[in-house]
Amino acid sequence: MKATDQIKRAALNKTMDYLLENPDRNLGKIMDMVDKVVPADFFASQRKAMRTAIEGDNNWHDLLLRVLDLNPQIRDSLLKMLVVDANLMAWPRQEAMREKYRCNIPWTVLMDPTSACNLHCTGCWAAEYGAKENLTLEELDSIIEQGCELGTHVYIYTGGEPLVRKRDLIEICERHPDCAFLAFTNATLIDEEFCQEMLRVKNFVPAISVEGFEEATDARRGAGTYRKVRDAMRLLAAHGLPFGVSCCYTSENADSIASEEFFDWMIEQGALFCWVFTFMPIGADAPTELMASAEQRERLYHFMRDMRTKKPLFTIDFWNDGEFVGGCIAGGRRYLHINAAGDVEPCVFAHYANANIRETSLLDALRSPLFMAYYEGQPFNDNLLRPCPILDNPGRLAEMVQRTGAHSTDLEHHEDASVLCAKCERAARAWESRAERLWRDPGDPMHDRRNSPGQGMSEADMHKLERLERAHPVASDARKDTAAEREAEPVS
Repeated sequence: MKATDQIKRAALNKTMDYLLENPDRNLGKIMDMVDKVVPADFFASQRKAMRTAIEGDNNWHDLLLRVLDLNPQIRDSLLKMLVVDANLMAWPRQEAMREKYRCNIPWTVLMDPTSACNLHCTGCWAAEYGAKENLTLEELDSIIEQGCELGTHVYIYTGGEPLVRKRDLIEICERHPDCAFLAFTNATLIDEEFCQEMLRVKNFVPAISVEGFEEATDARRGAGTYRKVRDAMRLLAAHGLPFGVSCCYTSENADSIASEEFFDWMIEQGALFCWVFTFMPIGADAPTELMASAEQRERLYHFMRDMRTKKPLFTIDFWNDGEFVGGCIAGGRRYLHINAAGDVEPCVFAHYANANIRETSLLDALRSPLFMAYYEGQPFNDNLLRPCPILDNPGRLAEMVQRTGAHSTDLEHHEDASVLCAKCERAARAWESRAERLWRDPGDPMHDRRNSPGQGMSEADMHKLERLERAHPVASDARKDTAAEREAEPVS
Protein backbone atom coordinates (compact mmCIF):
# COMPACT_ATOMS: atom_id res chain seq x y z
CA MET A 1 0.00 0.00 0.00
CA LYS A 2 1.31 3.45 -0.95
CA ALA A 3 2.28 5.83 1.83
CA THR A 4 -0.51 8.23 0.86
CA ASP A 5 -3.03 5.38 1.00
CA GLN A 6 -1.73 4.34 4.40
CA ILE A 7 -2.24 7.90 5.66
CA LYS A 8 -5.76 8.04 4.22
CA ARG A 9 -6.64 4.63 5.69
CA ALA A 10 -5.34 5.66 9.10
CA ALA A 11 -7.37 8.89 8.97
CA LEU A 12 -10.55 7.06 7.97
CA ASN A 13 -10.07 4.44 10.68
CA LYS A 14 -9.54 7.21 13.21
CA THR A 15 -12.82 8.77 12.07
CA MET A 16 -14.58 5.44 12.54
CA ASP A 17 -12.99 5.01 15.98
CA TYR A 18 -14.32 8.43 16.95
CA LEU A 19 -17.85 7.45 15.91
CA LEU A 20 -17.82 4.06 17.58
CA GLU A 21 -16.39 5.43 20.83
CA ASN A 22 -19.72 7.15 21.50
CA PRO A 23 -22.23 6.80 18.62
CA ASP A 24 -24.99 8.80 20.34
CA ARG A 25 -22.71 11.80 20.84
CA ASN A 26 -20.63 11.64 17.66
CA LEU A 27 -23.04 10.42 14.99
CA GLY A 28 -23.93 13.94 13.82
CA LYS A 29 -20.29 14.86 13.23
CA ILE A 30 -19.18 11.77 11.34
CA MET A 31 -19.89 12.92 7.75
CA ASP A 32 -18.12 16.23 8.31
CA MET A 33 -15.01 14.26 9.25
CA VAL A 34 -15.33 11.92 6.26
CA ASP A 35 -15.76 14.91 3.91
CA LYS A 36 -12.40 16.28 5.07
CA VAL A 37 -10.61 13.05 4.13
CA VAL A 38 -12.08 12.07 0.74
CA PRO A 39 -12.59 14.09 -2.50
CA ALA A 40 -15.90 15.89 -2.99
CA ASP A 41 -16.97 13.71 -5.95
CA PHE A 42 -16.06 10.38 -4.33
CA PHE A 43 -19.21 8.30 -3.55
CA ALA A 44 -21.06 11.62 -3.58
CA SER A 45 -24.60 10.20 -3.82
CA GLN A 46 -23.89 7.52 -1.20
CA ARG A 47 -22.43 10.08 1.18
CA LYS A 48 -25.47 12.30 0.65
CA ALA A 49 -27.73 9.36 1.52
CA MET A 50 -25.65 8.58 4.61
CA ARG A 51 -25.87 12.21 5.74
CA THR A 52 -29.65 12.06 5.30
CA ALA A 53 -29.76 8.91 7.42
CA ILE A 54 -27.63 10.45 10.14
CA GLU A 55 -29.37 13.79 10.32
CA GLY A 56 -32.97 12.77 9.63
CA ASP A 57 -35.73 11.22 11.65
CA ASN A 58 -36.49 8.43 9.18
CA ASN A 59 -36.27 4.70 8.54
CA TRP A 60 -32.65 4.99 7.31
CA HIS A 61 -31.66 6.61 10.58
CA ASP A 62 -33.42 3.78 12.39
CA LEU A 63 -31.47 1.23 10.30
CA LEU A 64 -28.20 2.94 11.17
CA LEU A 65 -29.08 2.73 14.86
CA ARG A 66 -29.87 -0.97 14.46
CA VAL A 67 -26.41 -1.51 12.95
CA LEU A 68 -24.75 0.42 15.77
CA ASP A 69 -26.65 -1.76 18.25
CA LEU A 70 -24.78 -4.90 17.14
CA ASN A 71 -22.52 -6.73 19.57
CA PRO A 72 -19.50 -4.38 20.06
CA GLN A 73 -17.27 -7.46 19.99
CA ILE A 74 -17.89 -7.68 16.24
CA ARG A 75 -19.45 -4.33 15.34
CA ASP A 76 -16.43 -2.06 15.45
CA SER A 77 -14.07 -4.27 13.44
CA LEU A 78 -16.74 -5.22 10.89
CA LEU A 79 -17.88 -1.66 10.27
CA LYS A 80 -14.33 -0.33 9.92
CA MET A 81 -13.45 -3.09 7.49
CA LEU A 82 -16.66 -2.69 5.43
CA VAL A 83 -16.59 1.10 5.27
CA VAL A 84 -12.85 1.72 4.99
CA ASP A 85 -11.13 -1.34 3.50
CA ALA A 86 -13.94 -2.76 1.36
CA ASN A 87 -15.29 0.51 -0.03
CA LEU A 88 -13.56 3.84 0.60
CA MET A 89 -10.10 2.39 0.02
CA ALA A 90 -11.06 -0.38 -2.42
CA TRP A 91 -13.19 1.52 -4.93
CA PRO A 92 -10.47 3.92 -6.19
CA ARG A 93 -8.14 0.98 -6.81
CA GLN A 94 -10.89 -0.91 -8.67
CA GLU A 95 -11.50 2.14 -10.85
CA ALA A 96 -7.77 2.48 -11.55
CA MET A 97 -7.60 -1.21 -12.56
CA ARG A 98 -10.63 -0.76 -14.85
CA GLU A 99 -8.87 2.08 -16.63
CA LYS A 100 -5.51 0.30 -16.75
CA TYR A 101 -6.71 -3.04 -18.12
CA ARG A 102 -9.82 -1.81 -19.97
CA CYS A 103 -11.97 -4.61 -18.66
CA ASN A 104 -14.46 -5.10 -15.85
CA ILE A 105 -13.08 -5.32 -12.30
CA PRO A 106 -15.56 -6.65 -9.73
CA TRP A 107 -16.59 -5.07 -6.44
CA THR A 108 -17.28 -8.61 -5.20
CA VAL A 109 -16.50 -12.17 -6.24
CA LEU A 110 -19.02 -14.98 -5.70
CA MET A 111 -17.52 -18.43 -5.15
CA ASP A 112 -18.91 -21.92 -4.61
CA PRO A 113 -16.71 -23.66 -2.03
CA THR A 114 -18.64 -26.86 -2.72
CA SER A 115 -21.41 -28.24 -4.90
CA ALA A 116 -22.74 -30.20 -1.91
CA CYS A 117 -25.94 -29.23 -0.15
CA ASN A 118 -27.92 -30.74 2.71
CA LEU A 119 -31.25 -29.70 1.15
CA HIS A 120 -32.98 -30.51 -2.13
CA CYS A 121 -34.95 -27.38 -3.06
CA THR A 122 -37.45 -27.37 -5.92
CA GLY A 123 -36.16 -25.37 -8.87
CA CYS A 124 -32.57 -25.10 -7.61
CA TRP A 125 -29.97 -25.94 -10.27
CA ALA A 126 -27.65 -27.34 -7.56
CA ALA A 127 -30.25 -29.77 -6.20
CA GLU A 128 -28.75 -32.69 -8.15
CA TYR A 129 -25.07 -31.74 -7.95
CA GLY A 130 -24.07 -33.67 -4.86
CA ALA A 131 -20.55 -33.37 -3.45
CA LYS A 132 -18.80 -34.00 -6.74
CA GLU A 133 -16.94 -30.66 -6.92
CA ASN A 134 -15.05 -28.50 -4.39
CA LEU A 135 -12.66 -25.58 -4.49
CA THR A 136 -9.74 -26.37 -2.21
CA LEU A 137 -8.80 -24.10 0.67
CA GLU A 138 -5.70 -22.97 -1.22
CA GLU A 139 -7.71 -22.26 -4.38
CA LEU A 140 -10.14 -20.11 -2.40
CA ASP A 141 -7.21 -18.32 -0.80
CA SER A 142 -5.54 -17.71 -4.17
CA ILE A 143 -8.71 -16.22 -5.67
CA ILE A 144 -8.92 -13.77 -2.77
CA GLU A 145 -5.23 -12.88 -3.01
CA GLN A 146 -5.64 -12.13 -6.72
CA GLY A 147 -8.84 -10.19 -6.10
CA CYS A 148 -7.24 -8.01 -3.45
CA GLU A 149 -4.52 -7.06 -5.92
CA LEU A 150 -7.29 -5.68 -8.13
CA GLY A 151 -8.94 -3.87 -5.23
CA THR A 152 -11.70 -6.40 -4.50
CA HIS A 153 -12.26 -6.88 -0.76
CA VAL A 154 -15.77 -8.38 -0.64
CA TYR A 155 -16.32 -12.13 -1.21
CA ILE A 156 -19.63 -13.97 -1.23
CA TYR A 157 -20.03 -17.73 -0.89
CA THR A 158 -22.75 -19.54 -2.82
CA GLY A 159 -23.24 -23.20 -3.58
CA GLY A 160 -24.33 -25.83 -2.86
CA GLU A 161 -24.56 -24.97 0.78
CA PRO A 162 -21.34 -23.10 1.64
CA LEU A 163 -21.53 -23.88 5.38
CA VAL A 164 -20.87 -27.53 4.55
CA ARG A 165 -17.29 -26.16 4.42
CA LYS A 166 -17.64 -23.79 7.39
CA ARG A 167 -14.30 -24.70 9.00
CA ASP A 168 -12.42 -23.75 5.84
CA LEU A 169 -14.50 -20.58 5.43
CA ILE A 170 -13.59 -19.47 8.93
CA GLU A 171 -9.91 -20.08 8.19
CA ILE A 172 -10.20 -17.89 5.09
CA CYS A 173 -11.67 -15.14 7.30
CA GLU A 174 -8.64 -15.43 9.56
CA ARG A 175 -6.22 -15.19 6.63
CA HIS A 176 -7.89 -12.06 5.23
CA PRO A 177 -8.99 -9.72 8.03
CA ASP A 178 -9.16 -6.80 5.57
CA CYS A 179 -11.93 -8.51 3.56
CA ALA A 180 -15.65 -8.98 4.15
CA PHE A 181 -17.18 -12.42 3.66
CA LEU A 182 -20.87 -13.14 3.15
CA ALA A 183 -22.56 -16.48 2.57
CA PHE A 184 -25.89 -17.29 0.97
CA THR A 185 -26.99 -20.07 3.29
CA ASN A 186 -30.06 -22.12 4.08
CA ALA A 187 -29.12 -21.54 7.78
CA THR A 188 -29.73 -25.13 8.85
CA LEU A 189 -26.05 -25.56 9.80
CA ILE A 190 -25.80 -22.39 11.93
CA ASP A 191 -25.27 -23.36 15.56
CA GLU A 192 -23.79 -21.99 18.78
CA GLU A 193 -20.25 -22.97 17.79
CA PHE A 194 -20.53 -21.13 14.49
CA CYS A 195 -21.84 -18.01 16.24
CA GLN A 196 -18.80 -18.03 18.48
CA GLU A 197 -16.56 -18.33 15.41
CA MET A 198 -18.31 -15.33 13.84
CA LEU A 199 -17.64 -13.29 16.96
CA ARG A 200 -13.99 -14.30 16.84
CA VAL A 201 -13.18 -13.59 13.18
CA LYS A 202 -15.48 -10.50 12.96
CA ASN A 203 -15.73 -10.39 9.14
CA PHE A 204 -18.36 -13.00 8.23
CA VAL A 205 -22.07 -12.26 7.59
CA PRO A 206 -24.78 -14.81 6.66
CA ALA A 207 -27.54 -14.06 4.13
CA ILE A 208 -30.24 -16.56 5.03
CA SER A 209 -32.47 -17.95 2.29
CA VAL A 210 -36.17 -17.54 3.08
CA GLU A 211 -39.05 -17.98 0.65
CA GLY A 212 -41.60 -16.09 2.75
CA PHE A 213 -43.56 -17.44 5.67
CA GLU A 214 -43.69 -21.09 6.70
CA GLU A 215 -45.93 -22.44 3.94
CA ALA A 216 -43.95 -20.75 1.15
CA THR A 217 -40.53 -21.65 2.56
CA ASP A 218 -41.30 -25.28 3.31
CA ALA A 219 -43.00 -25.73 -0.08
CA ARG A 220 -39.72 -25.19 -1.96
CA ARG A 221 -37.13 -26.16 0.64
CA GLY A 222 -38.79 -29.02 2.52
CA ALA A 223 -40.92 -29.45 5.62
CA GLY A 224 -39.36 -28.05 8.79
CA THR A 225 -36.93 -25.72 7.00
CA TYR A 226 -38.77 -22.57 8.11
CA ARG A 227 -38.48 -23.62 11.77
CA LYS A 228 -34.72 -24.19 11.39
CA VAL A 229 -34.32 -20.81 9.67
CA ARG A 230 -36.26 -19.07 12.45
CA ASP A 231 -34.15 -20.82 15.10
CA ALA A 232 -30.92 -19.75 13.38
CA MET A 233 -32.10 -16.14 13.22
CA ARG A 234 -32.96 -16.16 16.91
CA LEU A 235 -29.54 -17.55 17.75
CA LEU A 236 -27.73 -14.92 15.68
CA ALA A 237 -29.86 -12.11 17.12
CA ALA A 238 -29.24 -13.32 20.68
CA HIS A 239 -25.50 -12.90 20.08
CA GLY A 240 -25.93 -9.47 18.46
CA LEU A 241 -24.55 -10.80 15.16
CA PRO A 242 -25.27 -9.21 11.77
CA PHE A 243 -27.26 -11.15 9.21
CA GLY A 244 -29.63 -10.60 6.33
CA VAL A 245 -32.15 -12.46 4.21
CA SER A 246 -32.03 -13.70 0.63
CA CYS A 247 -35.36 -14.30 -1.13
CA CYS A 248 -36.04 -16.11 -4.39
CA TYR A 249 -39.10 -14.40 -5.87
CA THR A 250 -41.35 -16.89 -7.70
CA SER A 251 -44.85 -17.03 -9.13
CA GLU A 252 -45.91 -19.02 -6.07
CA ASN A 253 -44.47 -16.90 -3.23
CA ALA A 254 -44.96 -13.44 -4.79
CA ASP A 255 -47.69 -12.48 -2.35
CA SER A 256 -45.67 -13.69 0.61
CA ILE A 257 -42.45 -11.85 -0.33
CA ALA A 258 -44.04 -8.57 -1.41
CA SER A 259 -45.97 -8.05 1.81
CA GLU A 260 -45.42 -5.52 4.55
CA GLU A 261 -46.12 -8.28 7.08
CA PHE A 262 -43.13 -10.26 5.82
CA PHE A 263 -40.84 -7.23 5.94
CA ASP A 264 -41.92 -6.49 9.50
CA TRP A 265 -41.22 -10.13 10.37
CA MET A 266 -37.67 -9.94 8.97
CA ILE A 267 -36.96 -6.80 10.98
CA GLU A 268 -38.37 -8.38 14.13
CA GLN A 269 -36.05 -11.36 13.66
CA GLY A 270 -33.07 -8.99 13.49
CA ALA A 271 -32.30 -8.98 9.74
CA LEU A 272 -30.43 -5.89 8.53
CA PHE A 273 -30.81 -6.43 4.78
CA CYS A 274 -32.97 -8.27 2.26
CA TRP A 275 -31.79 -9.20 -1.21
CA VAL A 276 -34.46 -10.34 -3.68
CA PHE A 277 -33.67 -12.50 -6.72
CA THR A 278 -36.27 -13.48 -9.28
CA PHE A 279 -36.51 -17.17 -10.11
CA MET A 280 -34.57 -18.12 -13.24
CA PRO A 281 -35.21 -21.42 -15.08
CA ILE A 282 -31.57 -22.54 -15.00
CA GLY A 283 -31.00 -26.19 -15.84
CA ALA A 284 -32.61 -28.71 -18.14
CA ASP A 285 -35.41 -29.63 -15.71
CA ALA A 286 -36.09 -26.16 -14.25
CA PRO A 287 -39.85 -25.54 -13.80
CA THR A 288 -40.63 -22.48 -15.93
CA GLU A 289 -43.99 -22.11 -14.19
CA LEU A 290 -42.12 -20.75 -11.15
CA MET A 291 -41.08 -17.64 -13.12
CA ALA A 292 -42.78 -14.50 -11.83
CA SER A 293 -45.27 -12.86 -14.18
CA ALA A 294 -44.80 -9.33 -15.54
CA GLU A 295 -47.64 -8.20 -13.28
CA GLN A 296 -45.94 -9.70 -10.21
CA ARG A 297 -42.61 -8.14 -11.19
CA GLU A 298 -44.19 -4.70 -11.50
CA ARG A 299 -45.86 -5.11 -8.16
CA LEU A 300 -42.46 -5.94 -6.63
CA TYR A 301 -40.98 -2.86 -8.33
CA HIS A 302 -43.47 -0.54 -6.57
CA PHE A 303 -43.46 -2.50 -3.31
CA MET A 304 -39.68 -2.39 -2.82
CA ARG A 305 -39.55 1.34 -3.45
CA ASP A 306 -42.36 1.87 -0.96
CA MET A 307 -40.61 -0.21 1.70
CA ARG A 308 -37.42 1.85 1.27
CA THR A 309 -39.31 4.91 2.48
CA LYS A 310 -40.73 3.12 5.52
CA LYS A 311 -38.69 0.22 6.85
CA PRO A 312 -35.28 0.11 8.59
CA LEU A 313 -34.06 -2.62 6.24
CA PHE A 314 -31.52 -2.31 3.41
CA THR A 315 -33.14 -3.87 0.33
CA ILE A 316 -31.95 -4.76 -3.16
CA ASP A 317 -34.06 -6.12 -6.02
CA PHE A 318 -31.46 -7.53 -8.40
CA TRP A 319 -33.61 -7.15 -11.52
CA ASN A 320 -35.70 -4.05 -10.92
CA ASP A 321 -32.85 -1.98 -9.45
CA GLY A 322 -30.81 -1.84 -12.64
CA GLU A 323 -31.36 1.91 -12.90
CA PHE A 324 -29.45 2.49 -9.66
CA VAL A 325 -26.33 0.66 -10.87
CA GLY A 326 -26.22 1.41 -14.59
CA GLY A 327 -27.81 -1.84 -15.78
CA CYS A 328 -26.38 -5.35 -15.61
CA ILE A 329 -23.71 -5.79 -12.92
CA ALA A 330 -22.53 -9.25 -14.05
CA GLY A 331 -19.54 -10.14 -16.21
CA GLY A 332 -17.25 -8.71 -13.55
CA ARG A 333 -18.70 -5.19 -13.85
CA ARG A 334 -19.59 -5.39 -10.17
CA TYR A 335 -19.45 -9.14 -9.64
CA LEU A 336 -18.65 -12.53 -11.18
CA HIS A 337 -19.13 -16.15 -10.15
CA ILE A 338 -16.67 -19.03 -9.80
CA ASN A 339 -18.31 -22.43 -9.50
CA ALA A 340 -17.06 -25.37 -7.47
CA ALA A 341 -15.23 -26.79 -10.51
CA GLY A 342 -13.29 -23.53 -10.95
CA ASP A 343 -15.18 -22.24 -14.00
CA VAL A 344 -15.24 -18.43 -14.06
CA GLU A 345 -18.78 -17.46 -15.04
CA PRO A 346 -20.09 -13.96 -15.77
CA CYS A 347 -23.15 -14.45 -13.57
CA VAL A 348 -24.48 -16.92 -11.04
CA PHE A 349 -27.37 -17.39 -13.49
CA ALA A 350 -25.19 -17.73 -16.61
CA HIS A 351 -23.41 -21.08 -16.50
CA TYR A 352 -21.01 -20.50 -19.39
CA ALA A 353 -17.29 -19.75 -19.50
CA ASN A 354 -14.09 -19.49 -21.52
CA ALA A 355 -11.84 -19.72 -18.46
CA ASN A 356 -11.17 -21.87 -15.41
CA ILE A 357 -9.41 -20.43 -12.36
CA ARG A 358 -7.26 -23.57 -12.12
CA GLU A 359 -5.79 -22.78 -15.53
CA THR A 360 -5.70 -18.98 -15.69
CA SER A 361 -5.44 -15.93 -13.47
CA LEU A 362 -8.45 -13.98 -12.27
CA LEU A 363 -7.38 -10.99 -14.36
CA ASP A 364 -7.02 -13.09 -17.51
CA ALA A 365 -10.46 -14.59 -16.85
CA LEU A 366 -11.85 -11.04 -16.70
CA ARG A 367 -10.25 -10.44 -20.11
CA SER A 368 -11.52 -13.70 -21.62
CA PRO A 369 -13.81 -13.44 -24.68
CA LEU A 370 -17.14 -13.90 -22.87
CA PHE A 371 -16.27 -11.37 -20.16
CA MET A 372 -15.13 -8.87 -22.76
CA ALA A 373 -18.42 -9.37 -24.60
CA TYR A 374 -20.18 -8.38 -21.38
CA TYR A 375 -17.82 -5.42 -20.92
CA GLU A 376 -18.41 -4.09 -24.43
CA GLY A 377 -22.15 -4.80 -24.39
CA GLN A 378 -23.11 -3.29 -21.02
CA PRO A 379 -25.58 -1.79 -20.57
CA PHE A 380 -27.55 -4.19 -22.71
CA ASN A 381 -30.53 -1.88 -23.06
CA ASP A 382 -31.10 1.88 -23.00
CA ASN A 383 -33.91 1.17 -20.55
CA LEU A 384 -32.08 0.25 -17.35
CA LEU A 385 -35.24 -1.45 -16.05
CA ARG A 386 -34.38 -4.14 -18.62
CA PRO A 387 -30.80 -4.89 -17.53
CA CYS A 388 -30.41 -8.65 -17.92
CA PRO A 389 -29.03 -10.34 -21.08
CA ILE A 390 -31.02 -13.48 -20.19
CA LEU A 391 -34.38 -12.40 -18.82
CA ASP A 392 -34.84 -8.92 -20.31
CA ASN A 393 -33.11 -8.95 -23.70
CA PRO A 394 -34.10 -12.12 -25.55
CA GLY A 395 -31.23 -14.04 -27.08
CA ARG A 396 -28.48 -11.64 -25.99
CA LEU A 397 -26.68 -14.16 -23.79
CA ALA A 398 -26.96 -16.86 -26.45
CA GLU A 399 -25.43 -14.52 -29.03
CA MET A 400 -22.47 -13.71 -26.75
CA VAL A 401 -21.88 -17.36 -25.86
CA GLN A 402 -21.93 -18.43 -29.51
CA ARG A 403 -19.73 -15.56 -30.69
CA THR A 404 -17.07 -16.11 -28.01
CA GLY A 405 -17.02 -19.90 -28.11
CA ALA A 406 -17.93 -20.21 -24.44
CA HIS A 407 -19.04 -23.62 -23.20
CA SER A 408 -21.71 -24.75 -20.74
CA THR A 409 -20.41 -25.15 -17.20
CA ASP A 410 -23.48 -26.74 -15.64
CA LEU A 411 -22.26 -29.52 -13.36
CA GLU A 412 -25.21 -31.83 -14.06
CA HIS A 413 -26.59 -31.37 -17.61
CA HIS A 414 -25.07 -28.99 -20.16
CA GLU A 415 -27.68 -26.55 -21.40
CA ASP A 416 -27.37 -24.64 -24.67
CA ALA A 417 -27.61 -20.89 -24.04
CA SER A 418 -30.22 -20.55 -26.78
CA VAL A 419 -32.46 -23.01 -24.91
CA LEU A 420 -32.15 -21.02 -21.69
CA CYS A 421 -32.90 -17.75 -23.49
CA ALA A 422 -35.89 -19.31 -25.23
CA LYS A 423 -37.37 -20.26 -21.85
CA CYS A 424 -37.17 -16.60 -20.82
CA GLU A 425 -38.43 -14.99 -24.03
CA ARG A 426 -42.14 -14.91 -23.14
CA ALA A 427 -41.39 -13.27 -19.78
CA ALA A 428 -39.06 -10.77 -21.48
CA ARG A 429 -41.69 -9.75 -24.03
CA ALA A 430 -44.35 -9.39 -21.33
CA TRP A 431 -42.07 -7.18 -19.22
CA GLU A 432 -40.93 -4.97 -22.10
CA SER A 433 -44.07 -2.80 -22.36
CA ARG A 434 -44.34 -2.41 -18.59
CA ALA A 435 -40.68 -1.48 -18.30
CA GLU A 436 -41.03 1.15 -21.03
CA ARG A 437 -44.07 2.66 -19.32
CA LEU A 438 -42.31 2.78 -15.94
CA TRP A 439 -39.10 4.18 -17.47
CA ARG A 440 -40.90 7.10 -19.12
CA ASP A 441 -43.37 7.83 -16.30
CA PRO A 442 -42.88 11.52 -15.33
CA GLY A 443 -44.52 10.80 -11.99
CA ASP A 444 -41.94 8.19 -10.99
CA PRO A 445 -39.57 9.49 -8.24
CA MET A 446 -36.60 8.33 -10.34
CA HIS A 447 -37.69 10.17 -13.50
CA ASP A 448 -35.43 13.21 -13.08
CA ARG A 449 -32.40 11.07 -12.24
CA ARG A 450 -33.02 9.00 -15.37
CA ASN A 451 -32.37 12.18 -17.37
CA SER A 452 -28.98 12.70 -15.72
CA PRO A 453 -26.08 11.26 -17.76
CA GLY A 454 -23.98 9.06 -15.52
CA GLN A 455 -26.87 7.72 -13.45
CA GLY A 456 -25.64 4.48 -11.92
CA MET A 457 -22.31 4.63 -13.77
CA SER A 458 -18.79 4.98 -12.46
CA GLU A 459 -16.19 7.19 -14.15
CA ALA A 460 -14.61 4.08 -15.67
CA ASP A 461 -18.00 3.06 -17.09
CA MET A 462 -18.38 6.46 -18.73
CA HIS A 463 -14.85 6.40 -20.13
CA LYS A 464 -15.51 2.95 -21.60
CA LEU A 465 -18.64 4.19 -23.38
CA GLU A 466 -16.66 7.10 -24.78
CA ARG A 467 -13.90 4.80 -26.07
CA LEU A 468 -16.46 2.48 -27.68
CA GLU A 469 -18.28 5.54 -29.10
CA ARG A 470 -21.47 4.47 -27.40
CA ALA A 471 -23.94 6.94 -25.92
CA HIS A 472 -24.84 6.62 -22.28
CA PRO A 473 -28.35 5.07 -22.21
CA VAL A 474 -29.83 8.20 -20.63
CA ALA A 475 -28.43 10.38 -23.40
CA SER A 476 -29.69 7.93 -26.01
CA ASP A 477 -33.10 7.84 -24.37
CA ALA A 478 -33.23 11.63 -24.19
CA ARG A 479 -32.68 11.81 -27.95
CA LYS A 480 -35.59 9.42 -28.48
CA ASP A 481 -37.83 11.55 -26.27
CA THR A 482 -36.81 14.72 -28.11
CA ALA A 483 -37.47 13.13 -31.49
CA ALA A 484 -40.84 11.86 -30.31
CA GLU A 485 -41.75 15.35 -29.05
CA ARG A 486 -40.79 16.89 -32.43
CA GLU A 487 -42.94 14.37 -34.29
CA ALA A 488 -45.87 15.15 -31.99
CA GLU A 489 -45.65 18.91 -32.57
CA PRO A 490 -48.29 20.33 -34.92
CA VAL A 491 -47.01 21.59 -38.27
CA SER A 492 -47.28 25.36 -38.46
